[in-house]
Amino acid sequence: MLRVIPNMKNSHSIKLIILFFYIISCGGNTHGENESIDSSIILKSPAAYDFKPGKIFNPVICKADPQQTYALYIPPHNSNELLPVVYFFDPHGDGGLPLAKYKALADSFHFILIGSNNSKNGNDWNDAENIWSTLSNDSQKRLTINRNRIYTCGFSGGAKVATFIALNNADIKGVIANGAGLPDILNAGNFNFSLTAIAGNGDMNMTDLVSINNSLNKTNTTHRIIFFDGIHEWAPESTMDKAFTGIEADAMRQKLIPKNDSFINNIINQNKKEINDYTKANKFLKADGICNFSISILSGLTDEVNWFKEKKNFFANNSVYQKQWLAEQKILAEEENIKTTYQQKFGSADINYWKKTIKDVQAKETKKNPEAPMYQRLQAYLSLAFYSVSSQLIAGNKNTEARRFVTLYQMADSSNSEAWYFAAILDARDHNTKATKDDLEKAVSLGFNDKKRFESQPEFESGDISINLSEIESKMKP
Repeated sequence: MLRVIPNMKNSHSIKLIILFFYIISCGGNTHGENESIDSSIILKSPAAYDFKPGKIFNPVICKADPQQTYALYIPPHNSNELLPVVYFFDPHGDGGLPLAKYKALADSFHFILIGSNNSKNGNDWNDAENIWSTLSNDSQKRLTINRNRIYTCGFSGGAKVATFIALNNADIKGVIANGAGLPDILNAGNFNFSLTAIAGNGDMNMTDLVSINNSLNKTNTTHRIIFFDGIHEWAPESTMDKAFTGIEADAMRQKLIPKNDSFINNIINQNKKEINDYTKANKFLKADGICNFSISILSGLTDEVNWFKEKKNFFANNSVYQKQWLAEQKILAEEENIKTTYQQKFGSADINYWKKTIKDVQAKETKKNPEAPMYQRLQAYLSLAFYSVSSQLIAGNKNTEARRFVTLYQMADSSNSEAWYFAAILDARDHNTKATKDDLEKAVSLGFNDKKRFESQPEFESGDISINLSEIESKMKP
């Protein structure tokens, strides 16, 4: 949704385009979580077809378009075995990151993992479709893939790409949407793929994913939602394990693979234990969530699904559960009211208001109480909003207004390299060599490593500043 907010303090009206919860993470390289990758398991692309199992190859260059590359991991397996594949879409075009993160799961489930190095925030849907066409054609010609079991998975903006591809390509059997939802899915009717939503309790998009999941409850689609204790980030391995378990169970239900009773019994026993543990701990909402997940993946596979349905009915009629549910709804309603207030203040409130607001949110997000995750979501919401406004103002050369919002961005999310990169651009426009260098070095120290973007940034090539760009670039982590 585009929201236009006038700055009433200026003599002229300035339109600030704030992409609240439509752009799910920034177009820069480090607005999300940065994670290091073990270089010992990453190899350069070998000669054609020579992809040995057990190693990550990155980059693999697409034959039809050398500008497109991907990261590839093939688990150890029988050479004659047709393996399912999960295509990953990272919002920053870092195809190797999810492969390194979930390599052990690929070994366990025997999934090929492929991560696009070209799909990233800022691309439009035509770009996404072209990237998918090239990526899928290249990988499926060169690898032994079970074409009846093709899945997509993405984080943040990449989650929207993963869903978009499934909506437009009938061969996709399942989508794992981590940290963002694509509202278009609600207009798709009873789509033919399974949807697994994943959200951190502190993720600013958690409420959107819950809303989408609740709407899909009124349809006949296969869908589920999984929560983890975290923020807007790629899910931990233990959470992605549940998502992979879900699509494996889907394949059994669809008779794409034989039913595995041992696999199913493990799910039953593990989920019953989690539910009983949560119940004993008086965490009825978490127990109910495991019931929902279990019903989604076990329906049609075992009569034991009835145990989870009965347990869910028990929770629904339990006074403690009802009290906890009402308390959660109150928090969600309060969150929406606070965000509405923020939106009204973006065009008018002075910097002192925002200093106090940011300090208050950051203090409350660290407390050990039920409201803490809400304030984690609000902090991320403010960071994204300040990013969005700053980006638009910088692009429009509204430097004075941009400086204000970049300052707020740094206050709200001081460890985000993108805030310091934005500051460096404005420093360069002010012909301030020292500040430009300092802010660039700060951005790099916080993980900025988009060399292509850095090299093409016109402000840093200006004759009005004198910076050793090669020296700064040499400090960027690969």
